[in-house]
Amino acid sequence: MSKSDEFSRAREEHRQLGEEIAAHDRAYYQNDAPVVSDAEYDSLRRRYEALEAQFPELAGEDSLSKKVGAAPAEKFAKITHAVPMLSLGNIFSDDELEDFVARVKRFLGLSAEAEVAFTAEPKIDGLSCSLRYENGLLVSAATRGDGLVGEDVTANVRTIADIPHRLAGATPQILDVRGEVYMGHADFAALNARQAAAEKPLFANPRNAAAGSLRQLDAKVTASRPLRFFAYAWGATEPRPPADTQLGVVEAFGAYGFTVNPLTVLCRSAAAMLAHFRDIEGRRASLGYDIDGVVYKVNELALQQRLGFVSRAPRWAVAHKFPAEKATSVLRGIEIQVGRTGVLTPVARLDPVTVGGVVVSNATLHNEDEIARKDIRIGDTVIVQRAGDVIPQILGVVAEKRPADAKPYTMPDVCPACGSAALREIDPKTGEADVARRCTGALVCPAQAVEKLRHFCSRNAFDIEGLGDKQIAFFFERGLIKTPADIFTLQERDSKSLTRIENFDGFGKVSTRKLFDAIEAQREIVLNRFIFALGIRHVGETNAIRLARSFETFEALREVARQAAPDSEARKRINDIDGIGEVVAEAVADFFTEPHNEQALDALLAEVRIVPMEAVKSDSPVAGKTVVFTGALQKMTRDEAKAMAERLGAKVSSSISKKTDLLVAGADAGSKLAKARELGVETIDEDGWLKLVGAEQA
Repeated sequence: MSKSDEFSRAREEHRQLGEEIAAHDRAYYQNDAPVVSDAEYDSLRRRYEALEAQFPELAGEDSLSKKVGAAPAEKFAKITHAVPMLSLGNIFSDDELEDFVARVKRFLGLSAEAEVAFTAEPKIDGLSCSLRYENGLLVSAATRGDGLVGEDVTANVRTIADIPHRLAGATPQILDVRGEVYMGHADFAALNARQAAAEKPLFANPRNAAAGSLRQLDAKVTASRPLRFFAYAWGATEPRPPADTQLGVVEAFGAYGFTVNPLTVLCRSAAAMLAHFRDIEGRRASLGYDIDGVVYKVNELALQQRLGFVSRAPRWAVAHKFPAEKATSVLRGIEIQVGRTGVLTPVARLDPVTVGGVVVSNATLHNEDEIARKDIRIGDTVIVQRAGDVIPQILGVVAEKRPADAKPYTMPDVCPACGSAALREIDPKTGEADVARRCTGALVCPAQAVEKLRHFCSRNAFDIEGLGDKQIAFFFERGLIKTPADIFTLQERDSKSLTRIENFDGFGKVSTRKLFDAIEAQREIVLNRFIFALGIRHVGETNAIRLARSFETFEALREVARQAAPDSEARKRINDIDGIGEVVAEAVADFFTEPHNEQALDALLAEVRIVPMEAVKSDSPVAGKTVVFTGALQKMTRDEAKAMAERLGAKVSSSISKKTDLLVAGADAGSKLAKARELGVETIDEDGWLKLVGAEQA
């Protein structure tokens, strides 16, 4: 198989996995009712990230590896985090740890021999929580949620003994302490004993028990549960605790009255980090609470600041997960799920089996080629593995236990959701069939339409309050909302209908009026949110911002994208936006040249008004300007310089053109410098750049 064929197959599998993961995120985080085990969910994540590691082009800005959790459940009030609660990247081997340390040094421009200190602490298997203190008093608490907005669990948190209501000593005026709510092994066993005595369902494991206990609407229920808390991080603080290291701030938390993990140590090399990992792994069973690895963080806060973040995770921290555990189970059936883009995904239904303390009953089979490659048949005894202590996958079949009547599995050729034909498209260049089988009923398939509408209404898109998953499904099933434009014509159509929405079960005059008001309030939307709402492949929130900054108006983006045929100047215009690249440029072009999309856009644009995106740091001398960096910089790395420019509202490009406003030329600048001079583009050196933006360095 050629590299292009291999990439094509990987891209389809990656897309398919993303659809399934997003659906499970909503079920778990929003509805508090997961339809699969934690183990199955994380097997999807591991495979998804493995594909991105093999093919970095797949890691676009809409990648779920760059997102955190899901929007908070509607049953809770919401709290916006002053500083986002991001997740951590995962590593699973000694080599990956050494690669992490090497990446940190490269980003900072340090030699391989330079010493960088890291903290190493147990990774608690619980539920992340953020606690806000003002003048030493606890005023609010929130779950992680989607990283930007969490669930208000203040009343519940006040019942946890480990969490002080008033901090000790001299504390910052504002302090956002973050940590993990968990349940110890002995407390978990006692809780399940009480559940059994009361003939109530048992909890699967301490993590589920802790999460379910914290996310109770009645704080009395939470108070009856033995929850604990470890503090290990912070968000907004004014001023920061008097320390310039990670370890120093955590020690300050202990002085304020928080419980901090005594197994947190300082390591000055990858070898020391691995030694601590082995030590913690060996002591794991005797700790009295669940951990699933060790978290490493760059100790010096100034270096953390320089390293910054990549969408969903900091560059300066990573979670080192424990090795895989294996078990066998019997495959009882294969069911088909239909994703947002119509991909049919086979899901294995297993006899429940405990792997590393977690019950696994489902596993993704990815696609029909994967099933055929491993020759997996219904009735087979299969080997199930959880990599990194939480990730399940089917490794293969125990051939000697295969039943005599087991037959190879055949994927359906019709969509189970709508009955339309389900086909594998043929790549005209290679003649190879795509790895994914897709429903062809894009306009009629409920599995696709509802998901697209849900994304359109989601928090970081149009953010229409009252149009959640259930409401969208409700209106779709009744034919009231089929396209995004239908949302904004709903009130007018309802006023002329004999069957009014206010008369439907679950609605009324007040709730219907609130829904219509919420829709009306969102007729005006900022450009980047509008672009994100369209659901263009590979265009997540970050790429939507990049496109919005570069084109400034939707009309300009649409016009260029319509003309963006391969090898055209228009395609190059999109591709040259720093951070975009060919894969995203192709996806944008494909979206705007699809007639059905154009028709839907015209209808939508007749109902909404798009306003420009406000420039970041509008008072910056480079806000709104297109900047290109070239050559070797001495006082910062190229990545740091680009990140600085974007924070100041500049548009960073990777090539020189007549539209370039400024070239920053480091040592050994070559062809870009020559072209800038030819075009008359203003050129400055690194010192000039630092002086221009007011960031001179000694």
